[in-house]
Amino acid sequence: MGQEITNPSWKLSLPHIIVATISSFLFGYHLGVVNEPLETIALDLGFSGNTLAEGLVVSTCLGGAFIGSLFSGWIADGIGRRRAFQLCALPMIIGASVSATTKSLEGMLIGRFLVGTGMGVGPPVASLYVTEVSPAFVRGTYGSFIQLATCLGLMGALFIGIPVKAIIGWWRICFWIATVPAGILAFAMMFCAESPHWLYKKGRIAEAEAEFEKLLGGSHVKFAMADLHKSDRGDETDAVKLSELLYGRHFRVVFIGSTLFALQQLSGINAVFYFSSTVFKSAGVPSDLANVFVGIANLSGSITAMILMDKLGRKALLVWSFFGMAVAMSVQVAGASSFISGSGAVFLSVSGMLLFVLTFALGAGPVPGLLLPEIFPNRIRAKAMAVCMSVHWVINFFVGLLFLPLLEQLGPQLLYSMFCTFCLMAVVFVKRNVVETKGRSLQEIEIALLPQE
Repeated sequence: MGQEITNPSWKLSLPHIIVATISSFLFGYHLGVVNEPLETIALDLGFSGNTLAEGLVVSTCLGGAFIGSLFSGWIADGIGRRRAFQLCALPMIIGASVSATTKSLEGMLIGRFLVGTGMGVGPPVASLYVTEVSPAFVRGTYGSFIQLATCLGLMGALFIGIPVKAIIGWWRICFWIATVPAGILAFAMMFCAESPHWLYKKGRIAEAEAEFEKLLGGSHVKFAMADLHKSDRGDETDAVKLSELLYGRHFRVVFIGSTLFALQQLSGINAVFYFSSTVFKSAGVPSDLANVFVGIANLSGSITAMILMDKLGRKALLVWSFFGMAVAMSVQVAGASSFISGSGAVFLSVSGMLLFVLTFALGAGPVPGLLLPEIFPNRIRAKAMAVCMSVHWVINFFVGLLFLPLLEQLGPQLLYSMFCTFCLMAVVFVKRNVVETKGRSLQEIEIALLPQE
C-alpha cells in the first residue's frame, strides 16, 4: 500500500475526460442554437408571430431531455458508460439532421425532441463518467470541465448564429454543424476507457483492473481496486428499485441531490439565460453584444470554479455562489424599483444580471453535477443521478414556460425578489445538508455517508 503517497498522473485520464465532455458541449450548443435564429426559423417555416409555437421550439427540447434523463440511469447501468455516450450521440445526429432539412413546424419539433432525448442522456452520464474515471485529487477540476464545455457550447451556438439575419437559410447550417461533434463523440468513445466502477459492479474484475491501468497507471491499480473492495457490501449486483431511492435508506442523499438541482433552477438562472437579450434590449444594448457579455461572465466564472474546486472545496463554493446570486438578484430588484430611474436603473439591472451569471458559474452551476455522483454510493449512482436530473428538467421546463407570463403578471420586482429568496434558502440548505467531498476517494465518501444499519 506504500505507493499511494504520490498521486497518479492526471495526464492519463485527461483525454478520456475531454471526449466525455463533448456531450456537454453539445448540450450547451443545442440549448443556445435556436436563440438567435428563432425569428428567421419562424418566418421560413410559417409560424412567425405565433408565440406558443416559438415557445414549443425551445421547450420540446426540454421535454425530450426530461424523458432522456429518466432513462439515463438504466441505460448507463445496462450497457455501460461508453455505450451510453454513443447511444446519446445517435438521436442528436438524427434530430439535428431532421431540424436542418425540415419544411414544417412539425418536422422542427420532431427534430428538437429527438435532440432533447440525447441531451437528457448526455449530461448525467458525463457527470457519472468524469466522477468515476478521475483521480481523486483532480476530480473537482475535471468535474468543472463539464460546466466549461456547456458554456463553450452555448457561446459557440450564439457565435455561429450571428450571420443568421444576413444569409438566407443559415439556420439550417447551424443545425448541420451540430452533427459534427456528435459524430466525433460516438467515434472517439470507441477508444476511451470504460468506467472501472461499472465493470466492477458487473463483476468484470480483470477488465476493471485493465481500465484502472489505462487511467491511473500500473502502480495505482492495486490501491484503486482495494478501495473498490472496501465499499463492496455484497449487494452490488441486486437491482436498484425506484422505491429504494424515493423512500428507503438512500432517500436522504437522493433528497439532497434533487433539492440542490431544484434550487439551482429556482434561482432563476435559466430565466436569465433564456431572456437575457430582452432585458438588455430594454437597456438599449444590442442582443449580440449582450450575449457576448453573458458568455464572458459565464466563462470567467467557470474557469475560476475550475481553479478553486479542489482548493476551496465544493461546499464553500456552493454557499458563496448562492449568496452572491442573492446579492445580484437584489441589485436587479433595486434596478427595477420606481425610486431609481433612467441610466441608474439600466446600470443596476445590467450589472446585476452579469454578476448573477458570474456567481452562478462559480458554484451553483458546476457543483451539483459533480457533487451528486460523489455522494451517491456506487450501486445507486446512475439511477439516483437520473432521478435528480429529471427533477432538474421538470423545473427547468416550467421556469422557461412561466417566466414571461409571470413577469407580466407580477412585474420584475416581485419576481426577482422570489428568485432572491430561493437563493437564500439554498444557502441555508447547503450549510445544513451538504458534506465536503474534495480530495476524498469515492469509497471514503460512501462509507462516511452510509446510514448506519
